[in-house]
Amino acid sequence: MSFKLLVCLGTVYLVWGSSFMFSKIGVTHVPPALFCSMRFTTAGILLTLFARVVVGDALPHRLAEWRHVLVMGVLMVFASNGLNAWAIQYIPTNESALLNGTAAFWIAGLGVFGKRGHPLTRRAVVGLAIGFLGTVLILLPKGDVHARYSVAQLGALGSCLAWSLGTVYYRSIDTRMTPLMLSALQLLAGGVLFGALALVRGDYATWTPNAPGLLALGYLTFFSSCLAFSAYGWLTLHAKPTLIGTYGYVNPAIAAYLGWQFLDERLSQLQVLGMIIILVGVLLLTLPGSSLLDAKNLDEPKTQ
Repeated sequence: MSFKLLVCLGTVYLVWGSSFMFSKIGVTHVPPALFCSMRFTTAGILLTLFARVVVGDALPHRLAEWRHVLVMGVLMVFASNGLNAWAIQYIPTNESALLNGTAAFWIAGLGVFGKRGHPLTRRAVVGLAIGFLGTVLILLPKGDVHARYSVAQLGALGSCLAWSLGTVYYRSIDTRMTPLMLSALQLLAGGVLFGALALVRGDYATWTPNAPGLLALGYLTFFSSCLAFSAYGWLTLHAKPTLIGTYGYVNPAIAAYLGWQFLDERLSQLQVLGMIIILVGVLLLTLPGSSLLDAKNLDEPKTQ
């Protein structure tokens, strides 16, 4: 495993593992649509300028490439992060992280489709089934649960689906854009969509700046959106899908610890059991010889 691959994986693990806590703080003090608009628009502009001016990456010239940017912005930024930002208002960060961990199953399952698709092994199918059981246990209600809580859980799962669709879509396209430029432009596209939504909702007129919201916004903008998102974009083209999916069991552990340490969050016994079962399922998907791990040519870059 190369040093660059280890650095990118470590960045995704640590930054995205801690992003759940900062997202919770952020949407508690800033309207979610406005929060996402400021975060992704700022990150998109900064990364685009860096990619163009410092690195020298070219902007897309073909209409098809702009279409790829829009599709990726809708799936991986607007739909995925928007649903997650809304859901985390009503569910604990540790639960949000566990549900987001199911992206490993979505990515492996959807990875059988497309030009670079490969069939699942028997062990991968078992891992998917185990992961489904663990997810059911996470979703089981604990105590008095309002309808919005259950809808928020489904929203978190919808966020995973949108993210996984974007990941698989990314692997199937032909583009001359570098991973950095594509990541930058899709963040910008998603940020603009969030800005339009915030404008329609009247968020700009009602929000008053405050320290916790700005702190969370700064962390998520520069570390989660700029740094980790770029690392994930590189991994999507250079790492195998099952290796990419390993963040699904590392991030929940980091999020659960931070939620327990700083937000006084707890998991029920059934949810702890569900977490263990999900981790077993993800482990089956990521061990050598499972799912897409042994497929040929998965780590060849698609940029031209």
